[in-house]
Amino acid sequence: MNMQEAAEHADSMLDATFGAIEPKVQWAHDQNSTGSCDVTRRRTVLTVISEQRRGNFLGVIERFWKKSGYEITSVRNDKEFPAIFAKTSDGFGIALTIADKGQARFEVATPCVEESKVAAPTAKPNGPAYEGVEIPRPNVRSDFWSAENPAVSPSAKAARLIARPQNSSGQSSTTSVS
Repeated sequence: MNMQEAAEHADSMLDATFGAIEPKVQWAHDQNSTGSCDVTRRRTVLTVISEQRRGNFLGVIERFWKKSGYEITSVRNDKEFPAIFAKTSDGFGIALTIADKGQARFEVATPCVEESKVAAPTAKPNGPAYEGVEIPRPNVRSDFWSAENPAVSPSAKAARLIARPQNSSGQSSTTSVS
């Protein structure tokens, strides 16, 4: 494998990871780099990931990476700046870090491979490209990812509902338990 092929593989890892995020987030390519035998590809999320939804976001990514066969190598359980790190069986490292203002950053580092020229990524960002300028802090609001209240799973919602016996008209009713 040469550096271009490694870069393309890194890009496909990022494409697949972003494909697993629902609802979708807006992202842009960040500074990519090449070493003497390795490549680093980066994407920065422009959607605000609120403090209350960061755990959900990291959970989506961790489950997807595990499902993809990646080994989780480290988790930073910091309330403000959490992160998750993983690696593939062929030596690619992938990371998600949450930075200032809830800005999520993804990075894939390739193993050392045969030296070659490396082209820019071909995937188009789903928002502004920010080529040649600094990427701003997250500025895109999402009804889900930017919400200020914790997400509640469907099973947790169901657990809070208690079925009551049928009322005098023969209809069952439910009540929510606080």
